[in-house]
Amino acid sequence: MTTTTEREQAPDVARDPAADAEPEAQAPQAAPDAPRRPLRRLLADAGTAVTSGLVRAWARVAPVVGVVSPFGWAVLALVAGAWWAGVVLRWQEATVVAVTATVTLVGAIVFVLGRLRYTVTLDVASRRVVVGDRAVGRLLVRNDSARAMLPAVMELQVGQGIATFPLPRMRPAAEHEELFAVPTHRRAVIPIGPVRSVRADPLGMLRRELTWTEPEELYVHPRTLPLSGSSTGLLHDLEGRVTPDISDSDVSFHALRDYVPGDDRRHIHWKSTARTGQLMVRQFEETRRSRLAVILSTREEDYADPEEFELAVSACGSLGLQAIREDGGLAVLVPQGRVRGDHRTRLLDDLTRLELAPARTSLAEIARVASATVTDASVVVLAVGSRVTPTDLRAAAVRLPVDARLVAMRCVPGSSVSRGRVADMQVLTLGELADLPNALRRMHD
Repeated sequence: MTTTTEREQAPDVARDPAADAEPEAQAPQAAPDAPRRPLRRLLADAGTAVTSGLVRAWARVAPVVGVVSPFGWAVLALVAGAWWAGVVLRWQEATVVAVTATVTLVGAIVFVLGRLRYTVTLDVASRRVVVGDRAVGRLLVRNDSARAMLPAVMELQVGQGIATFPLPRMRPAAEHEELFAVPTHRRAVIPIGPVRSVRADPLGMLRRELTWTEPEELYVHPRTLPLSGSSTGLLHDLEGRVTPDISDSDVSFHALRDYVPGDDRRHIHWKSTARTGQLMVRQFEETRRSRLAVILSTREEDYADPEEFELAVSACGSLGLQAIREDGGLAVLVPQGRVRGDHRTRLLDDLTRLELAPARTSLAEIARVASATVTDASVVVLAVGSRVTPTDLRAAAVRLPVDARLVAMRCVPGSSVSRGRVADMQVLTLGELADLPNALRRMHD
């Protein structure tokens, strides 16, 4: 029994040192971490304080440093070197250079010193013009200070360029007006502004700029052409326009006629029947609505030059504006998404922003996505360039809605109007925007 007891207790005796050794082994590891944590926090707080101090210091120094031009920094380095050579090395020539450069710097500082108090008004007559029209604007500067202001220069940023307007010496409450015109050679969104006042010395060592206005956007819309109404692809729609066509079932009453076997008895006019003794049925004016979907390709591979794309955008805008005027359904789709077609201004604004981009998807894939997006279109127009092959058009046609009228509009500047067919799709070749009405008439023939 004693032996058994000793054997049972032996493992307990052997375990106790191991259990006691674990805290002894962990104690040395915990001891060094205790002083490290406060030290890390102190270093982190010190780094944050130094960083914030440097940011505040730079915010105060940056306006002053930004006034000095690269040529001004070179002159400052020359002044420092000349003064060192004149004082330490006792070079009289260096002393003369140092004095001359110092006087020049002081004179430059006088040119840019002073508090500017202007009221600047930038007024553009129309923020939306058509390609070829001139956008006229006005810049009005007023001196709001109680003293005369020295001559300065106003800079107006127009797109990538800068227009400069010199300001004369202005007395208190004096005004100076400048008129300007923005040429609009191509469709674009041109930023106009901001307006900055610039005061600089004649040598260009110091240049002080102040911004007075926010930038504005000038929309140069594509050229469009008014089109006549068309009934191509019109869908039967009770909420659509009333047409001269007669229907046996609609909502706009037209006249009465004699009953013909096969007519719907629900349209029998019983009062007229009782009065005449013959069955009379109602006739209606058919109401229709055209739902137009225009797919405009913006793939660079589809166009031989930018002029083809501009013609495609103009044709798309002309078709869209006609659909809006007729209160028909309109959907304009591009590979990047959908263009707003609920209002003429929003439609033209979105078309103005379109640019050619490298192809990420095929034309057939674009047609497939468009078909899934617009399921109730009665007419689908695909606007492309001259590089699109019949194979590409055939692949796109099989992915478009089968119950819609399909039209491919190839925009090739300089070519004559022609009509062809690829699968179930009519292909119209358009040489210029003025040919669009004629091309549409050929499509109806």
